[in-house]
Amino acid sequence: MVIRRGEERDLIGIGRLLGQVLAVHHDGRPDLFKSDTKKYTDEELLAILCDDTKPVFVAVDADGNVVGYAFCVFKQHLNDNILTDIRTLYIDDLCVDESSRGKHIGRDLYEYVLEFARREGCYNLTLNVWECNQGAKRFYESCGLLPQKTGMEKIL
Repeated sequence: MVIRRGEERDLIGIGRLLGQVLAVHHDGRPDLFKSDTKKYTDEELLAILCDDTKPVFVAVDADGNVVGYAFCVFKQHLNDNILTDIRTLYIDDLCVDESSRGKHIGRDLYEYVLEFARREGCYNLTLNVWECNQGAKRFYESCGLLPQKTGMEKIL
């Protein structure tokens, strides 16, 4: 398995995984999440893949198939009245293909993103997890993240 920045050739694989994430959220909160749709259009996804402020990382198997991804966003509140100027890497979405779970791909993706954040000079890594997604909560807690309001963080 290789972890690298996502590219245009990964659109189909990323799209498939986005569908799996949507299904989890729709099953947990059908009052909030639609079914049978995509979080991003192909055009939106292509724009994100080219945006260095929103790095996307993919885990690909030996055949080049996307088996996991992590969508990230740099956040910083410069010159804010109450917040310090720390630089944060926010994990907007992390998914491992349901057929590839249990192989430590999620942990490898998380560790890759964590090291990327350190290299980029971030103070912390944050994410949000839905209460209905208990498996994800347990996974993030096992990675050492701690509650921070409704999100979770790992101090780098």
